[in-house]
Amino acid sequence: MKTLAIDIGGTGLKASVLDEAGTMLVDRVRVPTPHPSRPKDVMAALDGLVKQLPAFDRISAGFPGVVREGKVITAPHLGTKQWAGYDLQAALTQAFGKPARVENDAEVQGLGVITGKGLEVVLTLGTGIGSSIFSNGRMTPHLELAHHPIHKSATYDEYIGDAVRKKIGKKKWNVRVRRAIDIVNTLLNYDTLYLGGGNAANVTGKLPPNVQLASNEKGITGGIHLWDEGRR
Repeated sequence: MKTLAIDIGGTGLKASVLDEAGTMLVDRVRVPTPHPSRPKDVMAALDGLVKQLPAFDRISAGFPGVVREGKVITAPHLGTKQWAGYDLQAALTQAFGKPARVENDAEVQGLGVITGKGLEVVLTLGTGIGSSIFSNGRMTPHLELAHHPIHKSATYDEYIGDAVRKKIGKKKWNVRVRRAIDIVNTLLNYDTLYLGGGNAANVTGKLPPNVQLASNEKGITGGIHLWDEGRR
């Protein structure tokens, strides 16, 4: 059973094919996320991406927004107006002729890194900020932490997103990331926090013992676990 695993991001679309153990059979392929990012534009870009990959039997996809039963509720970095209510799960099945499952991208990455013990939280540091929470290996209801105020009126996206990292520089951005870690710990009292996403590579300095960096590839390989019963 081979799984096409797709990671839809605000700046890039990435994909690979996984074996039954969740190992990538080929190096991931990537294309820039089209802008405008209407569903038809993203689906066309995915079609070109998938043509570069070997055959597969099913599909897993992570999407940067709120997803419920395979349908997009919000897509803040792609344009919620165009995506709201879009049945991405059905669209992927129709486009590629295989069964598909879709979840929030931070939840897919979380499935690839969690141990299944205690309260585990994932923050993805990318174009925006993604988040997911797991209790003993099971996903909890999704919180859009990215759009919640963290400092005065600034949201997590506005406080530690990619745009502000480029604006204020790596050193000041890292100070903000540490503040965000402390706030999320106060909010959730997690056992373990994982920092993933493309900008996790820009995190410097010593982290608390219960905070770990997670490979960005887990946003793809975690897709294998969307097919695990009892995880979603």
